Amino acid sequence: MRGNQKHKNYKIKWTPEFAYAIGLLTTDGNLSSDGRHFDFTSKDIQLINTFKKCLGLNVKIGYKTSDHTDKYYPRVQFSNKKLYQYLLSIGLRPNKSKILGKLDIPEIFFFDFLRGHFDGDGCFYSFWDKRWPNSFMFYTNFISASYKHIKWLRVSLKKLLSIKGALGKQRTVWQLKYAKEESLILLPKMYYDINLPCLKRKRCKIEKIIKLSEGRVRELADRHG
Repeated sequence: MRGNQKHKNYKIKWTPEFAYAIGLLTTDGNLSSDGRHFDFTSKDIQLINTFKKCLGLNVKIGYKTSDHTDKYYPRVQFSNKKLYQYLLSIGLRPNKSKILGKLDIPEIFFFDFLRGHFDGDGCFYSFWDKRWPNSFMFYTNFISASYKHIKWLRVSLKKLLSIKGALGKQRTVWQLKYAKEESLILLPKMYYDINLPCLKRKRCKIEKIIKLSEGRVRELADRHG
């Protein structure tokens, strides 16, 4: 069901919650071409509810059928012309997947935005590398169909954390991948507080893996402030 979010007196204010929601919209959201409507769809109902809470939305959760399967996925739709125009001003676009570029995100909230981006379209995986005894590897991946956008993420993270990552294309999407050592620098910045909005199951998985490298985390966190 399409919700109508009142926006006459809506105030744009950057907070960790707002930045996180913008990260989700950047990956899993859609701006309608009509200049006012939004759609956010996710396979995870917890992420839908977190998105609603972050933006203060009082709209019902609907469902849509996937274009590739017969499964139904939860979604929220809402209207807010003022927010729509603001998001256009910072770089978001309708039909954005392949044309998205740099976004004007305040540096203080960049990692909240990045966490939303990661929860929407990122992944984290780990494995034992059989080439070396006791070598446990893990990677943090960001994904985008737009080269300009994924390159902007890489440049931003290099500037903020002096990490390079590896950028490559897999089929129709670009992947920005950070291996273990750089992930240990990046992840504590993304998850800097226990009460942050996030996809809980993804955070639990990451925390479980990081515990295996706790000493290394402290060392790198101290080095990078």
